[in-house]
Amino acid sequence: MIERLAALMMRRARHHTLIFHRVLREPDPMSPGEPTADWFRSLVGMLAANFQIISLHEAVRRAATGDLSGQTVSITFDDGYADNFTVALPILQALDVPATFFVASGFLDGGRMWNDSIIETVRRLGEGRHEIDGPGTGHFDLTDWDSRRKAASAIITAWKHLPLAERQRRVDALAGRVKELPGDLMLSTGQLRALAGSSGVTIGGHTRTHPILASLDDSHARDEIENGKLDLEDKLQQELSLFAYPNGRLGQDYRAGHADLVRDAGFQAAVATDWGTLDANTDPFRVPRFTPWHKNLTRFAMDLTRCHYGLL
Repeated sequence: MIERLAALMMRRARHHTLIFHRVLREPDPMSPGEPTADWFRSLVGMLAANFQIISLHEAVRRAATGDLSGQTVSITFDDGYADNFTVALPILQALDVPATFFVASGFLDGGRMWNDSIIETVRRLGEGRHEIDGPGTGHFDLTDWDSRRKAASAIITAWKHLPLAERQRRVDALAGRVKELPGDLMLSTGQLRALAGSSGVTIGGHTRTHPILASLDDSHARDEIENGKLDLEDKLQQELSLFAYPNGRLGQDYRAGHADLVRDAGFQAAVATDWGTLDANTDPFRVPRFTPWHKNLTRFAMDLTRCHYGLL
């Protein structure tokens, strides 16, 4: 009976892939959901004590060969923020934990993602009522951090799936209301190279400019996927084998056919942001990921264990 139960649990075992974007040195009132260094250190320590943390590449290999066993977890980061190198990496290194960093090549060396331009603009706008032109926007009364955070979130949500040229035009017009926006949010080429040369680190592709692939025709989508890969390979002088779909929800952000473009570009696997776990039946070009859903790490560890055995 015990042997049958153990065999059943092994068959139902799942691999968890966690997704992060940033790790902040201190809490940011405009981004309260982003983990701080202290919390991230505690999370990684908990994972290292209770699970086997393996690279995403190793997890995909084990799934393909039917060799997934034990309670395994992988850590990934999207976009290519500078604090991945300055804040997250030292924590990972101190605990000897591997991680994969998916980098959008077009934002290196002073670039800034469109949503960050909105957040940083709204952060700097003066107090009072501001009228923002565009779909889903209007008047925003900026009086405190809560009102600024809600305004930025509303604008980002409303503009997220606009055609790229229109979205950028509106973002540029909004950013023009303040004097200066930060130019050091994303990795520099030097930081990217140092990150890639660090023990346990894998760099993956994430397109060049992080578009919603579903909004592009196949030719433009192919260019984004291939050129992002070529940009990074040229800077790093190493081949990339892993890819992350921008935003990453099947049907809304990318289409099933985009997996063929990713495969044709030379990638061996791709990750999404659809919730789920990796097992032997998972399509390697649709590996699911999720963000830790509990700030309480004890509860999160318990839920991960239940999820690992298909009980959640």
